[in-house]
Amino acid sequence: MSVKKIKQAVINFLRKYGMDYLDIDAEMTISSFVKEMEQGLAGRKSTLDMIPTYIEVEADVPANKRAIVADAGGTNFRVAAVYFDNDRNPVIEKLKLFAMPGAESEISKEDFFRTIAGYLKDIEGESDKAGLCFSYEVEILPNRDGRLLRFAKEVRLQNIEGELLGENLNRAIITMGISGGKHIVVLNDSVATLLAGVGYEGKMFSTYIGFILGTGTNCCYVEKNINIKKKKDLDPSKNQIINTESGCFGKMHQGKMDVLLDKSTLNPGFHKFEKMISGAYLGALCLLTIHKACDENLLSPEASDALMKIQKLETKDMNEFLNYPYGDNPLANCCKKGGADDAFVLYYIADRLCERAAKLTAINITAAAVKSGCGTDPTKPICIAAEGTTFYQMKGFKSRVEFYLKQYLENKRGIYWQIIKVDNATLIGAAIAALTN
Repeated sequence: MSVKKIKQAVINFLRKYGMDYLDIDAEMTISSFVKEMEQGLAGRKSTLDMIPTYIEVEADVPANKRAIVADAGGTNFRVAAVYFDNDRNPVIEKLKLFAMPGAESEISKEDFFRTIAGYLKDIEGESDKAGLCFSYEVEILPNRDGRLLRFAKEVRLQNIEGELLGENLNRAIITMGISGGKHIVVLNDSVATLLAGVGYEGKMFSTYIGFILGTGTNCCYVEKNINIKKKKDLDPSKNQIINTESGCFGKMHQGKMDVLLDKSTLNPGFHKFEKMISGAYLGALCLLTIHKACDENLLSPEASDALMKIQKLETKDMNEFLNYPYGDNPLANCCKKGGADDAFVLYYIADRLCERAAKLTAINITAAAVKSGCGTDPTKPICIAAEGTTFYQMKGFKSRVEFYLKQYLENKRGIYWQIIKVDNATLIGAAIAALTN
């Protein structure tokens, strides 16, 4: 079969199950995204929590004052001491990497906080201010502590939902005799990433968006307080960062394999958008789709037999195959057992799922840009501070997102933007939050 016919057969298969990027109506989904944002800001029913952070972007960062920072991600937990020199350049000291508690096996609430307090033991004397960057759904309180709403990314902890993170961490710190406690500011990773982009290379931006696509995904932007209808005690002349919790968005088209994957996770019905695009799930989604393709006889019997034996596919395995279809990786090795067409079939499946994730990513960012009301001056574009391994390491992903953003924002709406990457953005942003709040 010719390559062209193989590609068309894959497209027909994906569209049969609603899994192709062409099944996503961009304008309809952008409109739904913005509407859900407005509903969430008003306190009405929405799949987006639209969490106020009480953090502004205009605060001056003091020079040469240290903050303790902790970054709780989907896989890793990082701690460091951070300060900013006289030129506002961040200096990161005593950086250490640990495993995220609960990522490998379920643990108790007490063990979780005791573990992360132990992670901080060697740097607790650096400052009485701490920034806890927590990459999960957290309600931020006016005192900048955070109440955990729910976990995602398959992290498993007992009896922790509804708990105050800063308060519990301080209790563990005091109990362990490390110190008398800290002033802890809790913030999301997308918020920390946004803060790290403020003042990037001295450029002038109209506003800022923080976007994460790694193990999980999230997006934040700067909103006028007057538009946050669900909070009555805000200064209407000011603004603040809103954590959209975009991974929870649920008003988009889903294919049949999306639904199957969602049902197989620890939190079915939640984080539906995240399960379509993020690193924790994209490999598993690809494997489900490949297994269905085997059932539909798109691949040779020999390759199908080998593929059906794969019980788990990581996103990094999917990416490795896209980069090296004839290399030494799980999918490529299965293809070697079959016919000449098998690698083409698998490539088009994985590639089009990746394209779909990039399209959905651009839709998310577009909605945030539209809601910000900024970016129409080309000399002051919107700064999109992006972070995450999936965004930067997935084959061709960033360039695909830029392709769609050019269409959705600049060409259609006259909104200008620039994507930036700040090294160690979450650590830097957490330090800024700790030092200015």
